Amino acid sequence: MQISSRFTIAVHMLVCMETFKEQYKITSDFLASSINVNPVIIRRILSQLKDAGLIEVKRGTGGAAVTRPLEQVTFLDVYRAVECIGENTLFHFHENPNQKCPVGKNIHNILDDRLRQVQDAMERELQTITLADMMKDLDRYLGKQEG
Repeated sequence: MQISSRFTIAVHMLVCMETFKEQYKITSDFLASSINVNPVIIRRILSQLKDAGLIEVKRGTGGAAVTRPLEQVTFLDVYRAVECIGENTLFHFHENPNQKCPVGKNIHNILDDRLRQVQDAMERELQTITLADMMKDLDRYLGKQEG
């Protein structure tokens, strides 16, 4: 199982928006240059973040900006905005277990609740990390590099 890179790209984008908001117009090209990906990917993720209400995008001279205080934007918010995973569907279940096999016949019954527990635990942890935490971490790393 692997969560797509959309999540880490989205976090990178949000940290860039906050870091450079006073210095630069935050455009898809600007973000793409930091992340080193095609601007089309950035625009797609910008659209997802906007649809989730996490950012606003102003055409022309405005650029993109985070819409809420950073303490109120969690990793779970970002994850839900950009990952196309529905509730209790983090794990993709193989399609056709053999119903004639005692394991195949019962695998959903014995595995579904466990997988739901794992997804719930992951989402609880994502809920505890905010963009404000990321900015503090960045400040700490930048301070180490200067010293």
